[in-house]
Amino acid sequence: MRGLSYALTVLGIGAVLVAGCGDDSDDGGDGGGGAAEQSASAAISPDAADSATGSVTVCLPKDVSGAFHKTIEAFNEESEVEAELLELSESADEQRNQLITRAQAKSPECDVMGLDVIWTAEFANQGWAMDLSQVVEQRQSEFIASTLETARYDDRYWALPHNSNAALLYYRTDAVEDAPATWEDTYQLAADHDGIVYQGAPYEGLTCDFLELLYSAGGQVLTDDAGASAIDSDATRQALDFMVKGVEDGTAANGVTTFMEEESRRLFESGRVTFMRNWPYAYALGNESKIKGKFAITTLPGFSGNPGAGVLGGTNLAISAYSENPGGALAVLNFFTGEVGQRFIGEGATPPATSAAYDVPSVRKAIGLPDEIRDAVGNAKPRPVSPVYPQISQAIYTNVNEALSGKISTEDAVTAMHSDIEKALATF
Repeated sequence: MRGLSYALTVLGIGAVLVAGCGDDSDDGGDGGGGAAEQSASAAISPDAADSATGSVTVCLPKDVSGAFHKTIEAFNEESEVEAELLELSESADEQRNQLITRAQAKSPECDVMGLDVIWTAEFANQGWAMDLSQVVEQRQSEFIASTLETARYDDRYWALPHNSNAALLYYRTDAVEDAPATWEDTYQLAADHDGIVYQGAPYEGLTCDFLELLYSAGGQVLTDDAGASAIDSDATRQALDFMVKGVEDGTAANGVTTFMEEESRRLFESGRVTFMRNWPYAYALGNESKIKGKFAITTLPGFSGNPGAGVLGGTNLAISAYSENPGGALAVLNFFTGEVGQRFIGEGATPPATSAAYDVPSVRKAIGLPDEIRDAVGNAKPRPVSPVYPQISQAIYTNVNEALSGKISTEDAVTAMHSDIEKALATF
Protein backbone atom coordinates (compact mmCIF):
# COMPACT_ATOMS: atom_id res chain seq x y z
CA MET A 1 0.00 0.00 0.00
CA ARG A 2 2.54 2.53 -0.97
CA GLY A 3 2.17 6.27 -0.85
CA LEU A 4 -1.06 6.22 1.08
CA SER A 5 -1.71 7.50 4.51
CA TYR A 6 -1.76 6.03 8.01
CA ALA A 7 -5.30 5.99 9.37
CA LEU A 8 -7.47 3.19 8.02
CA THR A 9 -10.82 4.78 7.39
CA VAL A 10 -13.59 3.85 5.03
CA LEU A 11 -14.00 7.49 4.07
CA GLY A 12 -10.36 8.19 3.26
CA ILE A 13 -9.45 5.40 0.87
CA GLY A 14 -6.01 6.87 0.39
CA ALA A 15 -5.50 6.42 4.11
CA VAL A 16 -6.37 2.78 4.21
CA LEU A 17 -3.65 1.02 2.53
CA VAL A 18 -0.40 1.92 4.22
CA ALA A 19 -1.99 0.76 7.43
CA GLY A 20 -2.31 -2.50 5.60
CA CYS A 21 1.16 -2.95 4.23
CA GLY A 22 3.37 0.10 4.08
CA ASP A 23 5.30 1.86 1.35
CA ASP A 24 7.91 0.46 -0.98
CA SER A 25 10.52 3.19 -1.28
CA ASP A 26 14.03 1.87 -1.60
CA ASP A 27 16.05 4.86 -0.50
CA GLY A 28 18.02 4.13 2.64
CA GLY A 29 18.79 6.45 5.51
CA ASP A 30 22.36 6.91 6.59
CA GLY A 31 24.23 8.21 9.57
CA GLY A 32 23.45 7.86 13.22
CA GLY A 33 25.17 4.63 14.24
CA GLY A 34 23.61 1.20 14.55
CA ALA A 35 21.50 -0.19 17.36
CA ALA A 36 24.41 -2.20 18.68
CA GLU A 37 26.25 1.08 19.26
CA GLN A 38 23.50 2.68 21.31
CA SER A 39 24.40 3.26 24.91
CA ALA A 40 22.33 2.18 27.89
CA SER A 41 21.32 5.80 28.37
CA ALA A 42 19.22 5.49 25.20
CA ALA A 43 16.80 3.21 27.06
CA ILE A 44 13.87 4.93 28.74
CA SER A 45 12.45 3.83 32.08
CA PRO A 46 8.68 3.27 32.44
CA ASP A 47 8.52 5.74 35.33
CA ALA A 48 9.95 8.55 33.18
CA ALA A 49 6.39 9.56 32.31
CA ASP A 50 5.17 9.75 35.92
CA SER A 51 6.27 13.30 36.71
CA ALA A 52 6.68 14.60 33.16
CA THR A 53 5.80 18.19 32.32
CA GLY A 54 6.61 20.55 29.48
CA SER A 55 5.60 20.11 25.86
CA VAL A 56 6.03 17.51 23.13
CA THR A 57 5.37 17.37 19.41
CA VAL A 58 3.72 14.29 17.95
CA CYS A 59 4.61 13.76 14.29
CA LEU A 60 1.99 11.69 12.49
CA PRO A 61 0.53 11.55 8.97
CA LYS A 62 -2.47 13.65 8.01
CA ASP A 63 -5.33 12.97 10.43
CA VAL A 64 -7.91 11.63 7.98
CA SER A 65 -10.25 10.09 10.55
CA GLY A 66 -9.86 12.74 13.27
CA ALA A 67 -8.63 10.14 15.76
CA PHE A 68 -5.28 11.86 16.30
CA HIS A 69 -6.79 15.22 17.16
CA LYS A 70 -9.29 13.59 19.50
CA THR A 71 -6.52 11.71 21.28
CA ILE A 72 -4.33 14.81 21.61
CA GLU A 73 -7.24 16.84 22.99
CA ALA A 74 -8.15 14.16 25.52
CA PHE A 75 -4.50 13.82 26.55
CA ASN A 76 -4.08 17.56 27.08
CA GLU A 77 -7.18 17.71 29.25
CA GLU A 78 -5.75 15.35 31.84
CA SER A 79 -1.97 15.61 31.55
CA GLU A 80 0.68 17.98 32.87
CA VAL A 81 2.35 17.59 29.48
CA GLU A 82 1.15 19.74 26.57
CA ALA A 83 1.09 17.77 23.31
CA GLU A 84 0.93 19.28 19.84
CA LEU A 85 0.13 17.36 16.67
CA LEU A 86 2.33 17.94 13.63
CA GLU A 87 0.72 16.37 10.58
CA LEU A 88 3.13 15.04 7.98
CA SER A 89 2.42 14.19 4.36
CA GLU A 90 -0.33 11.81 3.28
CA SER A 91 2.28 9.96 1.21
CA ALA A 92 4.09 7.19 3.06
CA ASP A 93 7.27 7.83 1.07
CA GLU A 94 7.21 11.51 1.97
CA GLN A 95 6.41 10.77 5.63
CA ARG A 96 9.47 8.56 5.88
CA ASN A 97 11.65 11.12 4.15
CA GLN A 98 10.40 13.91 6.44
CA LEU A 99 11.23 11.88 9.53
CA ILE A 100 14.63 10.76 8.20
CA THR A 101 15.59 14.33 7.31
CA ARG A 102 14.88 15.44 10.87
CA ALA A 103 16.69 12.44 12.35
CA GLN A 104 19.78 12.94 10.23
CA ALA A 105 19.87 16.57 11.36
CA LYS A 106 19.46 15.41 14.99
CA SER A 107 16.41 17.65 15.19
CA PRO A 108 14.42 17.55 18.45
CA GLU A 109 11.26 18.71 16.65
CA CYS A 110 9.48 15.34 16.55
CA ASP A 111 9.41 13.92 20.08
CA VAL A 112 7.02 11.16 19.01
CA MET A 113 7.36 9.57 15.57
CA GLY A 114 4.68 7.54 13.82
CA LEU A 115 6.52 4.76 11.99
CA ASP A 116 5.12 2.29 9.53
CA VAL A 117 5.90 -1.13 11.00
CA ILE A 118 8.44 -1.78 8.23
CA TRP A 119 10.47 1.33 9.17
CA THR A 120 10.99 0.48 12.83
CA ALA A 121 14.12 -1.63 12.38
CA GLU A 122 15.70 1.04 10.19
CA PHE A 123 15.12 3.80 12.76
CA ALA A 124 16.40 1.54 15.54
CA ASN A 125 19.51 0.52 13.62
CA GLN A 126 20.36 4.12 12.81
CA GLY A 127 20.05 5.16 16.45
CA TRP A 128 17.10 7.43 15.78
CA ALA A 129 14.67 5.81 18.26
CA MET A 130 14.90 5.24 22.00
CA ASP A 131 14.93 1.76 23.52
CA LEU A 132 11.47 1.04 24.98
CA SER A 133 12.18 -2.51 26.14
CA GLN A 134 11.48 -1.76 29.81
CA VAL A 135 8.18 -0.10 28.89
CA VAL A 136 7.12 -3.08 26.80
CA GLU A 137 8.05 -5.44 29.62
CA GLN A 138 5.52 -3.75 31.89
CA ARG A 139 2.75 -3.48 29.29
CA GLN A 140 3.33 -6.55 27.14
CA SER A 141 0.09 -8.32 28.08
CA GLU A 142 -2.04 -5.41 26.79
CA PHE A 143 -1.00 -5.80 23.17
CA ILE A 144 -1.91 -8.45 20.63
CA ALA A 145 1.32 -10.44 20.72
CA SER A 146 1.95 -10.35 16.99
CA THR A 147 1.96 -6.55 16.90
CA LEU A 148 4.88 -6.35 19.33
CA GLU A 149 7.02 -8.37 16.93
CA THR A 150 6.96 -5.42 14.53
CA ALA A 151 8.52 -3.22 17.24
CA ARG A 152 11.36 -5.62 18.06
CA TYR A 153 14.82 -5.40 16.55
CA ASP A 154 18.18 -6.66 17.85
CA ASP A 155 16.34 -8.33 20.76
CA ARG A 156 15.00 -5.01 22.03
CA TYR A 157 11.79 -3.02 21.55
CA TRP A 158 11.95 0.41 19.95
CA ALA A 159 8.31 1.42 19.74
CA LEU A 160 4.79 0.70 20.95
CA PRO A 161 2.19 -0.60 18.46
CA HIS A 162 -0.54 1.95 17.77
CA ASN A 163 -2.63 0.19 15.14
CA SER A 164 -2.41 -2.95 13.06
CA ASN A 165 -3.89 -4.70 10.06
CA ALA A 166 -4.06 -8.08 8.34
CA ALA A 167 -5.66 -9.20 5.11
CA LEU A 168 -8.86 -11.22 4.70
CA LEU A 169 -10.32 -13.47 2.02
CA TYR A 170 -13.58 -12.14 0.58
CA TYR A 171 -15.94 -14.50 -1.22
CA ARG A 172 -19.30 -14.28 -2.96
CA THR A 173 -21.92 -16.21 -0.98
CA ASP A 174 -24.20 -16.31 -4.02
CA ALA A 175 -21.51 -18.35 -5.81
CA VAL A 176 -20.01 -20.56 -3.09
CA GLU A 177 -21.66 -21.79 0.08
CA ASP A 178 -18.74 -22.06 2.50
CA ALA A 179 -15.39 -20.41 2.98
CA PRO A 180 -12.57 -22.54 1.53
CA ALA A 181 -10.03 -23.87 4.02
CA THR A 182 -7.01 -23.83 1.70
CA TRP A 183 -5.62 -21.69 -1.10
CA GLU A 184 -5.72 -24.79 -3.30
CA ASP A 185 -9.49 -25.09 -2.71
CA THR A 186 -9.89 -21.35 -3.20
CA TYR A 187 -8.27 -21.44 -6.62
CA GLN A 188 -10.22 -24.51 -7.66
CA LEU A 189 -13.49 -22.84 -6.71
CA ALA A 190 -12.33 -19.66 -8.41
CA ALA A 191 -11.58 -21.60 -11.60
CA ASP A 192 -15.05 -23.15 -11.47
CA HIS A 193 -16.74 -19.79 -11.00
CA ASP A 194 -15.53 -16.29 -11.79
CA GLY A 195 -11.94 -16.22 -10.62
CA ILE A 196 -9.95 -14.40 -7.94
CA VAL A 197 -8.42 -10.95 -7.69
CA TYR A 198 -5.54 -9.72 -5.55
CA GLN A 199 -2.80 -7.10 -5.63
CA GLY A 200 -0.36 -8.15 -8.35
CA ALA A 201 1.24 -4.86 -9.37
CA PRO A 202 4.97 -4.38 -8.64
CA TYR A 203 4.74 -2.62 -5.26
CA GLU A 204 4.57 -3.40 -1.54
CA GLY A 205 1.10 -4.91 -1.80
CA LEU A 206 2.42 -7.75 -3.96
CA THR A 207 5.15 -8.44 -1.42
CA CYS A 208 2.45 -8.92 1.21
CA ASP A 209 0.38 -11.17 -1.05
CA PHE A 210 3.37 -13.34 -1.90
CA LEU A 211 4.61 -13.59 1.70
CA GLU A 212 1.20 -14.86 2.82
CA LEU A 213 1.68 -17.90 0.59
CA LEU A 214 5.39 -18.24 1.33
CA TYR A 215 4.88 -18.18 5.10
CA SER A 216 2.06 -20.68 4.86
CA ALA A 217 4.29 -22.95 2.77
CA GLY A 218 6.83 -22.90 5.58
CA GLY A 219 9.28 -20.57 3.87
CA GLN A 220 11.02 -17.42 5.02
CA VAL A 221 12.81 -14.47 3.45
CA LEU A 222 15.79 -14.18 5.80
CA THR A 223 17.66 -16.60 8.01
CA ASP A 224 16.69 -16.63 11.69
CA ASP A 225 19.43 -14.13 12.55
CA ALA A 226 18.32 -11.90 9.61
CA GLY A 227 21.91 -11.94 8.36
CA ALA A 228 21.40 -13.72 5.06
CA SER A 229 18.78 -14.48 2.43
CA ALA A 230 16.69 -17.63 2.86
CA ILE A 231 14.48 -16.96 -0.15
CA ASP A 232 16.15 -19.60 -2.36
CA SER A 233 14.01 -22.50 -1.17
CA ASP A 234 11.50 -25.09 -2.30
CA ALA A 235 8.79 -23.19 -0.42
CA THR A 236 9.49 -20.06 -2.48
CA ARG A 237 9.31 -22.01 -5.72
CA GLN A 238 6.09 -23.71 -4.64
CA ALA A 239 4.39 -20.44 -3.69
CA LEU A 240 5.50 -18.63 -6.84
CA ASP A 241 4.64 -21.53 -9.14
CA PHE A 242 1.16 -21.60 -7.61
CA MET A 243 0.63 -17.89 -8.29
CA VAL A 244 2.06 -18.11 -11.81
CA LYS A 245 -0.20 -21.04 -12.71
CA GLY A 246 -3.21 -19.07 -11.47
CA VAL A 247 -2.40 -16.28 -13.92
CA GLU A 248 -1.55 -18.61 -16.81
CA ASP A 249 -4.76 -20.65 -16.58
CA GLY A 250 -7.00 -17.60 -16.14
CA THR A 251 -8.04 -18.29 -12.55
CA ALA A 252 -6.60 -14.93 -11.50
CA ALA A 253 -8.42 -11.95 -12.94
CA ASN A 254 -7.28 -10.55 -16.25
CA GLY A 255 -4.95 -7.63 -15.58
CA VAL A 256 -4.18 -8.71 -12.00
CA THR A 257 -0.48 -7.95 -12.52
CA THR A 258 -1.37 -4.26 -12.69
CA PHE A 259 -3.85 -4.18 -9.76
CA MET A 260 -3.47 -2.51 -6.39
CA GLU A 261 -6.10 -2.48 -3.61
CA GLU A 262 -8.64 -0.20 -5.20
CA GLU A 263 -8.63 -1.90 -8.59
CA SER A 264 -9.13 -5.21 -6.78
CA ARG A 265 -11.98 -3.85 -4.67
CA ARG A 266 -13.81 -2.29 -7.58
CA LEU A 267 -13.63 -5.49 -9.63
CA PHE A 268 -14.95 -7.57 -6.74
CA GLU A 269 -17.78 -5.11 -6.10
CA SER A 270 -18.72 -5.24 -9.78
CA GLY A 271 -19.69 -8.89 -9.26
CA ARG A 272 -17.26 -10.13 -11.91
CA VAL A 273 -15.05 -12.22 -9.61
CA THR A 274 -15.87 -14.69 -6.86
CA PHE A 275 -12.88 -14.23 -4.53
CA MET A 276 -10.72 -11.31 -3.43
CA ARG A 277 -7.72 -10.98 -1.15
CA ASN A 278 -7.81 -7.51 0.42
CA TRP A 279 -7.65 -5.54 3.68
CA PRO A 280 -10.51 -5.07 6.18
CA TYR A 281 -11.40 -1.61 4.86
CA ALA A 282 -13.08 -3.19 1.83
CA TYR A 283 -15.78 -4.83 3.95
CA ALA A 284 -17.63 -1.65 4.84
CA LEU A 285 -17.33 -0.35 1.29
CA GLY A 286 -18.60 -3.63 -0.11
CA ASN A 287 -21.70 -3.24 2.03
CA GLU A 288 -22.35 0.07 0.31
CA SER A 289 -22.10 -1.49 -3.15
CA LYS A 290 -24.37 -3.61 -5.32
CA ILE A 291 -23.01 -6.82 -3.78
CA LYS A 292 -24.24 -5.89 -0.30
CA GLY A 293 -25.51 -9.03 1.43
CA LYS A 294 -23.93 -11.26 -1.22
CA PHE A 295 -20.43 -11.68 0.19
CA ALA A 296 -18.65 -12.74 3.36
CA ILE A 297 -15.11 -12.77 4.71
CA THR A 298 -12.79 -15.24 6.40
CA THR A 299 -9.22 -15.31 7.64
CA LEU A 300 -6.65 -16.33 5.04
CA PRO A 301 -6.76 -20.02 4.12
CA GLY A 302 -3.92 -22.49 4.53
CA PHE A 303 -1.50 -23.65 1.87
CA SER A 304 0.50 -26.81 1.24
CA GLY A 305 -0.99 -28.54 4.28
CA ASN A 306 -0.12 -25.71 6.65
CA PRO A 307 -2.31 -23.11 8.40
CA GLY A 308 -2.99 -19.74 6.81
CA ALA A 309 -0.48 -16.96 7.39
CA GLY A 310 -1.30 -13.27 7.24
CA VAL A 311 1.18 -10.39 7.05
CA LEU A 312 1.03 -7.55 9.54
CA GLY A 313 0.54 -3.95 8.60
CA GLY A 314 0.07 -0.97 10.88
CA THR A 315 1.94 1.81 12.62
CA ASN A 316 4.22 1.97 15.65
CA LEU A 317 4.94 4.98 17.85
CA ALA A 318 8.58 5.64 18.72
CA ILE A 319 10.36 8.28 20.78
CA SER A 320 13.03 10.23 18.93
CA ALA A 321 16.55 9.76 20.25
CA TYR A 322 16.85 13.54 19.98
CA SER A 323 13.74 14.41 21.97
CA GLU A 324 14.35 17.02 24.66
CA ASN A 325 11.42 15.67 26.67
CA PRO A 326 11.45 11.85 26.47
CA GLY A 327 9.39 11.52 29.66
CA GLY A 328 6.65 13.66 28.17
CA ALA A 329 6.90 11.69 24.92
CA LEU A 330 6.44 8.45 26.84
CA ALA A 331 3.36 9.87 28.52
CA VAL A 332 1.93 10.52 25.05
CA LEU A 333 2.82 7.02 23.85
CA ASN A 334 1.14 5.45 26.85
CA PHE A 335 -2.01 7.47 26.23
CA PHE A 336 -2.18 6.78 22.49
CA THR A 337 -1.74 3.06 23.13
CA GLY A 338 -3.91 3.00 26.24
CA GLU A 339 -7.66 2.66 26.69
CA VAL A 340 -8.71 6.08 25.36
CA GLY A 341 -6.29 6.27 22.45
CA GLN A 342 -7.07 2.76 21.28
CA ARG A 343 -10.79 3.47 21.47
CA PHE A 344 -10.40 6.54 19.27
CA ILE A 345 -8.28 4.69 16.70
CA GLY A 346 -10.82 1.85 16.63
CA GLU A 347 -13.75 4.24 16.30
CA GLY A 348 -11.98 5.57 13.20
CA ALA A 349 -12.31 2.07 11.67
CA THR A 350 -8.63 1.24 12.11
CA PRO A 351 -7.77 -2.09 13.81
CA PRO A 352 -6.30 -1.32 17.26
CA ALA A 353 -3.15 -2.93 18.59
CA THR A 354 -4.52 -3.84 22.02
CA SER A 355 -6.82 -6.81 22.43
CA ALA A 356 -9.19 -5.15 24.90
CA ALA A 357 -10.08 -2.38 22.45
CA TYR A 358 -11.95 -4.86 20.25
CA ASP A 359 -14.46 -5.44 23.04
CA VAL A 360 -15.46 -1.76 23.30
CA PRO A 361 -19.00 -1.42 21.82
CA SER A 362 -18.20 1.72 19.80
CA VAL A 363 -15.12 0.05 18.31
CA ARG A 364 -17.00 -3.15 17.50
CA LYS A 365 -19.59 -1.11 15.65
CA ALA A 366 -17.04 0.96 13.73
CA ILE A 367 -14.87 -1.97 12.66
CA GLY A 368 -17.84 -4.17 11.79
CA LEU A 369 -16.01 -7.49 12.11
CA PRO A 370 -14.01 -7.08 15.31
CA ASP A 371 -13.52 -10.73 16.21
CA GLU A 372 -12.49 -11.77 12.71
CA ILE A 373 -10.07 -8.86 12.38
CA ARG A 374 -8.60 -9.43 15.85
CA ASP A 375 -8.04 -13.09 14.92
CA ALA A 376 -6.48 -12.11 11.60
CA VAL A 377 -4.09 -9.68 13.30
CA GLY A 378 -3.27 -12.19 16.02
CA ASN A 379 -2.41 -14.92 13.52
CA ALA A 380 -0.40 -12.69 11.18
CA LYS A 381 3.38 -12.47 11.00
CA PRO A 382 5.65 -9.47 10.52
CA ARG A 383 7.45 -8.84 7.28
CA PRO A 384 11.23 -9.34 7.43
CA VAL A 385 12.64 -7.16 10.20
CA SER A 386 15.66 -5.45 8.70
CA PRO A 387 17.06 -1.91 8.35
CA VAL A 388 17.10 -2.49 4.59
CA TYR A 389 13.55 -3.82 4.34
CA PRO A 390 12.56 -1.46 1.48
CA GLN A 391 15.28 -2.96 -0.72
CA ILE A 392 14.30 -6.49 0.32
CA SER A 393 10.68 -5.83 -0.55
CA GLN A 394 11.64 -4.36 -3.91
CA ALA A 395 13.61 -7.49 -4.69
CA ILE A 396 10.51 -9.56 -3.96
CA TYR A 397 7.77 -7.59 -5.69
CA THR A 398 9.83 -6.78 -8.80
CA ASN A 399 10.76 -10.39 -9.50
CA VAL A 400 7.41 -11.89 -8.48
CA ASN A 401 5.63 -9.48 -10.80
CA GLU A 402 7.95 -10.34 -13.68
CA ALA A 403 7.27 -14.04 -13.13
CA LEU A 404 3.50 -13.45 -12.98
CA SER A 405 3.74 -11.37 -16.16
CA GLY A 406 5.54 -14.19 -17.99
CA LYS A 407 8.76 -12.20 -18.43
CA ILE A 408 10.96 -14.57 -16.42
CA SER A 409 10.69 -18.12 -15.13
CA THR A 410 10.08 -19.04 -11.51
CA GLU A 411 13.67 -20.28 -11.24
CA ASP A 412 15.09 -17.02 -12.61
CA ALA A 413 12.83 -15.02 -10.28
CA VAL A 414 14.03 -16.95 -7.22
CA THR A 415 17.67 -16.57 -8.26
CA ALA A 416 17.24 -12.83 -8.80
CA MET A 417 15.39 -12.35 -5.49
CA HIS A 418 18.15 -14.14 -3.61
CA SER A 419 20.89 -12.12 -5.28
CA ASP A 420 19.14 -8.78 -4.78
CA ILE A 421 18.41 -9.50 -1.11
CA GLU A 422 22.01 -10.51 -0.47
CA LYS A 423 23.19 -7.25 -2.05
CA ALA A 424 20.79 -5.26 0.15
CA LEU A 425 21.97 -7.01 3.31
CA ALA A 426 25.58 -6.26 2.43
CA THR A 427 24.93 -2.52 2.64
CA PHE A 428 24.66 -2.34 6.44
